[in-house]
Amino acid sequence: MSNLVTVTNLSTHYPLGQRFFGEAPVLKAVDQVSLDIPKGSFVGLVGESGSGKTTLGRAILRAAPISSGTVRYNDGEVDYDVGALDKAQLKDYRTRAQLIFQDPYAALSPRMTVRDIIAEPLEVMKLTKSREETDERVREIAAKCRLNLEHLRRFPHAFSGGQRQRISIARALVTGPKFVVADEAVAALDVSIQADILNLLKSLQNELDLTFLFISHDLSVVAHVCDHVAVMYHGVIMEQNETRALFANPQHAYTRSLLSAIPSLDPDDRHRAVVYDPTA
Repeated sequence: MSNLVTVTNLSTHYPLGQRFFGEAPVLKAVDQVSLDIPKGSFVGLVGESGSGKTTLGRAILRAAPISSGTVRYNDGEVDYDVGALDKAQLKDYRTRAQLIFQDPYAALSPRMTVRDIIAEPLEVMKLTKSREETDERVREIAAKCRLNLEHLRRFPHAFSGGQRQRISIARALVTGPKFVVADEAVAALDVSIQADILNLLKSLQNELDLTFLFISHDLSVVAHVCDHVAVMYHGVIMEQNETRALFANPQHAYTRSLLSAIPSLDPDDRHRAVVYDPTA
């Protein structure tokens, strides 16, 4: 299976102040990361808060700086070095690679109707030629995201968290992307709603031939939807493998510590948590 996205030795470093003498200190949010994302796959990226997951996802979309290394996107129609895109290529890449945000409450403008929220990317990028064509695209993707079409005239405050996340998903998919970064896309939702949204993403993956990078801190969620998993710690990928293989036989101590923290209904398993010590 060929890769849709290939990340090679990618680093994103942020300077921490200035010095008169010597090199200024830097925050290595992402440090020499390599990651393959095959076409049609659902790749999970896991790690604790501050591990660099979100920065890596945004760097792949070129929404965060690339200090060094490369991101290659190849969907068969275009072959892009993401870090070297010119203005026209970057606009095209924005239609092919999209982001689903974590918080469905903060991601949607309270002053816009659902129709206008979903339609905004089409209008900003001038991807449709008329309001009728825009409305048709909006209705089509709203239906695929299991939104009631009569709700398109309402405002976000009228909807639950799960419905708002469906609106966010529809907005991300309305441009017809091939690659989607879902950044903690169910973390802000009730557990009862999470499975519904995850099942929707899997259904959309099959229906629209999508490739996902699914960012999460929750390994139990990743196990439910992902084909492959990469484990990140302090800006570095510690381990990556097929999901079943990684869960069955984790190779790195940090991965084992994450797996040990997954809640269990087995009384004999409840006190098996392992704390990772990077100095050990």
